[in-house]
Parts: sequence; structure tokens; C-alpha cells
Amino acid sequence: MEEVTFVGEALPFEERIELPNWGGRATTIKDYQRYLRGTVENFREFWANAARELEWFQPWRAVLEDGEHPYVTRWFPGAKTNISHLCLDRHVRGSRKNKVALIWEGEPRDEAGNPREVRKYTYYDLWREVNRVAFALRSKLGLVRGDRAAIYMPMIPELPIILLALARLGVIFSAVFSGFSADNLALRIKDLEAKVLITSDGFYRRGKVLRLKETADQAASSSGIIQNMVVVRRVGLEVKMREGRDVWLHDLLSAVPPTSGVEPERLESDHPLYVLYTSGTTGGPKGIIHDHGGYAVLLHTTMK
Repeated sequence: MEEVTFVGEALPFEERIELPNWGGRATTIKDYQRYLRGTVENFREFWANAARELEWFQPWRAVLEDGEHPYVTRWFPGAKTNISHLCLDRHVRGSRKNKVALIWEGEPRDEAGNPREVRKYTYYDLWREVNRVAFALRSKLGLVRGDRAAIYMPMIPELPIILLALARLGVIFSAVFSGFSADNLALRIKDLEAKVLITSDGFYRRGKVLRLKETADQAASSSGIIQNMVVVRRVGLEVKMREGRDVWLHDLLSAVPPTSGVEPERLESDHPLYVLYTSGTTGGPKGIIHDHGGYAVLLHTTMK
């Protein structure tokens, strides 16, 4: 099992989130029009320049390769990357290490409307948590590159931590809206061919406690393919845990040393990152695949 060498000790972090100082950021309509022209007039050069602003384990042999059909077009073939590395590792090595990356305000709120719980994570905090979760998922549950995991969770900090841990391993995931029914969840689990389901005991919504584990249980039973279920304790509900299948996240992490971690898998640019399903209002839900490389370049450019 690989171990990550941690980059020094954490320092007191800065309390505010700073936007990156990107060169060429679009701030006016003229900037936007310039970007638009670039995507039309010489799109290969445009996207090559955009991709060069990110780190790659291995460079691409071409910006774009046309396949037999438009939907099999490959972006940055030959290149290798990992979006977990792009989101965390490169920042931890630089000046953003102790800057705040995530501020989360949770329910319930007090009489004045202020959140009773606030959590702040620096890039270094997230990097360490993501490494520990990735280590546990691989060493305890055997998750490896190409496996699939379904996520059925509320909007809590553990959600992005788990997603980045899965991405680090090369595990393909699909995050399903926590308000969906067991049938809708099961449909997506089966289509994804997920072997692991990650959920929580429950969550707060508009001041009310809603149960989630029971719906996850129904979906897991209906799909018939879930081998393990990881449960995040959010509100402290008593839930049934199926022996041999279910495990609390905190129990999974309890035996993981704080310095444990894994190096991010060096993935092909078009290795699937996650599957986003359509609503299914005009037929069955259709899975839309987003990959590591092309998606990262698009997201980086969109933020500019």
C-alpha cells in the first residue's frame, strides 16, 4: 500500500477564500468575445493553451482526435492526469496550502438565523482528509481504478471529500440527489453497475430531520448489486446496519493512521470521472460521462 509523504505541518489559515489570480481572466464583454472567437476560429489552439495552464503527469499527443462518431471524440489523447491532484496536490505544494478552500454552514440555525455549525477547511486539511478516505476505501473495501460507486448524500463537507477520494483512486462515481426515491436511486445504481453505495444516516432540510439510510437500504436491496455501504453520521439517528455490508465512515477511518494516503492514479485524460444522469422525465435516465482531463480544462476555463 502506497503512503503519501505529507508536506510539512499545517499553519494557521487565512479566514477568507481568495480567487486565483489567473492571467487572461475575462472581466469585460470584450474579453468574453475574444474567448468566444478563439473557440470558433482556432479551437484546437484555444483548448491547447487552456490545457497548458493545468498540470499533467504526461502530455497529450493531440488536442482532439475524431472518432467514428461525434460522441466518441477524445480530448487530449495520450495525456495523463487526475482531477484530485489538480484540485488539491498542486495547491498544497504552493502558496495556497494554508488558505481556506471550503467554508460550510450547516443546519439547524439559531433563532437569529445563524448556522449552529460552521466548518472551515484549508487545502491542506482537505488533502489530508481525502488521502485518508482514499486509503480506507482501497485498503478496507478494495476499491480500485475502474470500480463504480453511487453517492446518496446531503450537502455536507464529507461529500466533496469522498468524491475527491474516489477520483484519486480512479473510481467512477455518480452523485444522486438526496431527495430522490429508492426506485430512482436503484435505477441509477444498476445502470452505473455500482458495487459501493455511500450515504448518511439522515440530514437537515429547512429545520427538519429527514432520514436517508432507510431509503438507501431499499435501493440497495432492489438493485441487488451493492456489496458495501458506507454511512456518514450526520444527525445521530439510530439506523440498522447490515452485518458484512454496512460500515460507518468513522469506523472505517478509525484504524487509518493520520499520515496514511495514496498517490493519485495517473489516469488517461478520457478516463471517466463521474456519470451525471438526466432527470428521466422523457424516458429512462441517461448517463452523461464526464472525464478527468477534458472536464478539468473546461471547468478551469469556465471559471475564468
